[in-house]
Amino acid sequence: MEWDPRPTTSSTRISSTNHTAHYAKTELDGEISAARADVRGGAVLSRIKRTLQAWFPRLYTKSSGALTYIRGPRPEIVLPNPISLFDRSYTFNGHTVSISIESTILRITRPFTSGIVFTIFIIIYFIASVFIVRSQWYLTPASSLVDCTSVFWTENAGCGLNVEFCTPFNNYSLSFRCPAQCSSVVLQNPRLVGNTETNFVPLLVGGGDTQQTYRADSFLCASAIQAGLIRDSMGGCATVNLVGNFTDYVSTIAFGLTSVGFPSGFPMSYRLTANNSLGQCIDLRNVALAINILVTCLLFVVFRPTSAVLYWSFLCIGFWHVALFSQPQGSPPSLDVAFGAFLPTLFVGYAFWRVACRFTMPAFRDAPLEAMIWYLPPFWTGVLTNLTTANIPINRLTATDITQQSGGVIALVIIVMIVLVCVLNQTRVIRKTGWLPKYLGWYVVGGLIVLAISFLPGLQFRLHHYVISMVLLPGTGFPTRLSAIYQGFLIGMFLNGVTTFGFDSILQTVADLARDGPTGSPLPTFLTNSTTYNASIALTNQTIFWGDIPSELIVEGWNGFSLLIDDVERYAGNALNYTLAGLDAELSHFFRLAYTSRDVASDFTMPATLWPNGTWVDPLPGPS
Repeated sequence: MEWDPRPTTSSTRISSTNHTAHYAKTELDGEISAARADVRGGAVLSRIKRTLQAWFPRLYTKSSGALTYIRGPRPEIVLPNPISLFDRSYTFNGHTVSISIESTILRITRPFTSGIVFTIFIIIYFIASVFIVRSQWYLTPASSLVDCTSVFWTENAGCGLNVEFCTPFNNYSLSFRCPAQCSSVVLQNPRLVGNTETNFVPLLVGGGDTQQTYRADSFLCASAIQAGLIRDSMGGCATVNLVGNFTDYVSTIAFGLTSVGFPSGFPMSYRLTANNSLGQCIDLRNVALAINILVTCLLFVVFRPTSAVLYWSFLCIGFWHVALFSQPQGSPPSLDVAFGAFLPTLFVGYAFWRVACRFTMPAFRDAPLEAMIWYLPPFWTGVLTNLTTANIPINRLTATDITQQSGGVIALVIIVMIVLVCVLNQTRVIRKTGWLPKYLGWYVVGGLIVLAISFLPGLQFRLHHYVISMVLLPGTGFPTRLSAIYQGFLIGMFLNGVTTFGFDSILQTVADLARDGPTGSPLPTFLTNSTTYNASIALTNQTIFWGDIPSELIVEGWNGFSLLIDDVERYAGNALNYTLAGLDAELSHFFRLAYTSRDVASDFTMPATLWPNGTWVDPLPGPS
């Protein structure tokens, strides 16, 4: 009977003791029942095992051996830390050579490892970064900053009927500054220029005439590179002058870029000239990259903070390098968007630390040079995924993207084989520790969940590269060199993905995946064709016809048509014909048609082509 400081009667204390004894007895009975259940369960399993062994002895022996191998050692073991490659003895032909590079580094850099020195270094780095960001973005007027896909013309019907939304056509000049590396920014969906389809290249139309005239939908910065006015590696400044209507754009090849021709007229064009009026024209991303690589190397080798501080330092440096320099979301960068992604990135980064990095980074605490070698090259390779994977013919892991690009399937097979080899090797390491059953369990559960949600109606599963990092990185939490390499690359690739594209959903609609490509909407039909078109009639008296809207589409909301002539919207309405009286008979002409709903055009047909000799070429099937 325990002492209770509160005033109470003897009967109350006795009652309390009885209740305590009752609860203790109940708990003991529960434990006994659980033990009996375990015994019964064990007996059942033993009977099942004996039955299987009796009926299928060979299968039982092989399967039990495989399960024992997968289970690994019991109890689980912790792998020893690797011995540094630069602090050991090597024997060659009977001669022993001892090296102590790591010990020497530890001894020389010991004065720089204090917290005060590290804090001063971080402050200096932060101030220097502020000045670089200021020089990169805020010494040039915001109106002069353009990005790699800036154009004066919106595709299809984006400029409105007779170009009402894209004025002025001429007598307009703009001094502009382009970022670096614009030649690698390409179309992600097929784009038609007349009857020529172009994709996975910068959109360039014209530039091959003596005055280097480009069509207005050409990428402005790629045009400046092809015209030799700026350098792709450093960016630069130029001046664009709108010159209005132009006829017969000539293709050309220069500075590694190829433009397409257009044998007809277009209402808006431009020419480029050199510009020296803007104060800051050099893109400093390469300077910032060199500084950030140097800083991370110094953190690993010289200042050597604790593993946790080191981890958070290079994670933050990688994030802000992408946000401010290598792939900014806007010109100048949209800092609100960057900070919106930064906080969830820190939460995921903490998860990475807890499940993987805290088991690997401390293993190289006394080998700073080796840690730098294993972590930083793959880390910066992942951070710069937009550059390091630029020549791989895969943009997104979707069936459409992979099959559209030449060599996409082969590249995917090679990537899958490399990943499979890495996974199998890491699985071998995990098995040696005895943790493989737990990892397999979590990955199987996760795979089943993904499989289930991928069948949700109207949605498609999208494997973003930040998701790949989140899936694979937990399996790298072991003190091995390959684990360090995997962690560096996966963290860098994760930062590149979330900083550039945000935490995009793993389930997306068809429209989300289409971006500016075809959406799968219904297509109208030209009634005029190569059989019905009469070339003997003058062009001024010609009229083209198309079919009416089917009743089932009217119910869905389609109520009109949009007609593109030479890639410009020239008609929008309910009519079923269009006169060609205003067209130049000496030029080629290209016709594309789309249904409209609430004055918004859907997918356009492929182009029907009318050549100057009166030959009508029917459109190919499918959308443009």
